[in-house]
Amino acid sequence: MEMKVITLPAFCVVGYSIVATLEEFESGLGKSRYHKLVERKDEFQHRKNDNVMLMQIYPVNEDFNAKTDKFTHLIGYEVISSENVPSEMISHEIPDSQYVTCTHRGIESEIGDTYDYIYGQWFGETGHEPKDYDFEIWDERYQPESPNNEIDIYVALQS
Repeated sequence: MEMKVITLPAFCVVGYSIVATLEEFESGLGKSRYHKLVERKDEFQHRKNDNVMLMQIYPVNEDFNAKTDKFTHLIGYEVISSENVPSEMISHEIPDSQYVTCTHRGIESEIGDTYDYIYGQWFGETGHEPKDYDFEIWDERYQPESPNNEIDIYVALQS
């Protein structure tokens, strides 16, 4: 798996905020919000593009376990301006940061293996430390049930 460390400028995401465990999110909560978001795409006046972003924001807690503890899932679009946020949605500002990035290839239900590699082996081998969030970009290659599916993953790094 090809891993790259890059720097991204600050950006803003507008979308649905869901506080849930990974299991709750994956049991349908995430997909229902995804479909609702895409249906309301035209309400985003300042949408940068059609890519859907899934951001996962974790509590700063040593005992935190992403598989069993609740955390914030933000599913939305990157916007150029956070003016006129659609009803029932929030805006979230992300500061400029360094990220380790890679592309998950294969069905979406196996993406946990990619995250396990990044947070387990890659961080262990490189000495980098993660910040409290990561995100995925779902673009035209997003085909969750297909072996041709591709999802770009970005994990924020401590400075």
